[in-house]
Amino acid sequence: MRGIILAGGKGTRLLPLTKVTNKHLLPIGSEPMIFHGVRQFADAGVKEVLVVTSTEHMGDIVSALASGREFGVNLTYRVQETAGGIADALALGETFSGGGPVAVLLGDNIFTQPLAPFIDRFRSSPVGGRVLLKRVADPERYGVAALDEQQIVAIEEKPTAAKSDFAVIGFYQYDATVFDVIRTIQPSERGELEITSVNNVYIARKKLAFDIFEGGWTDAGTFESYLLANQMMFGRPLRV
Repeated sequence: MRGIILAGGKGTRLLPLTKVTNKHLLPIGSEPMIFHGVRQFADAGVKEVLVVTSTEHMGDIVSALASGREFGVNLTYRVQETAGGIADALALGETFSGGGPVAVLLGDNIFTQPLAPFIDRFRSSPVGGRVLLKRVADPERYGVAALDEQQIVAIEEKPTAAKSDFAVIGFYQYDATVFDVIRTIQPSERGELEITSVNNVYIARKKLAFDIFEGGWTDAGTFESYLLANQMMFGRPLRV
């Protein structure tokens, strides 16, 4: 199993904090945001980790993380030259994967509990794909999973009328066929290759499993969620 952290994008919703700083280098708790993802993989025994980021921020990301020795992992880096979407960024990891399964983490997703149990579960039988779901109060902000008993029957991206309150959060695991799947999908209306499209191909093949995350989680892409991420890491409300 190899890990991929996607840390691209312009972070426009966090301007002016991101005017000169990559969103993933902003502090969450006592360290840069991206450190949390690297530590999640290290604690799960995933020692080979790829970081994908944008051209303008690659130097800062490498300066912060270096070789990965501080975390007990070996880091590799790739540049996503244009904002082509999550699946487009993931496609850059095909050679890195070495033909094996990959665990993919969005670099702005913060978890208060280890991802290791979910990685171990997929590592024991790395067939198809596996996503992580969490009940949320505002599912319209996310990709939402429609469930039928123990299966996901569809995932809808940012629906106006959500069919459930289970959001697909930013941690995905796939077998080696994911890169072939990416080659089959078409760009969305916003011109990007969406990870929801990838997941829906796995659903159509009846090869997408899921786990439910019960711990604390948030993305950190808005000022509100960025504050929440810091509250979770400090373990107490912050004054504003």
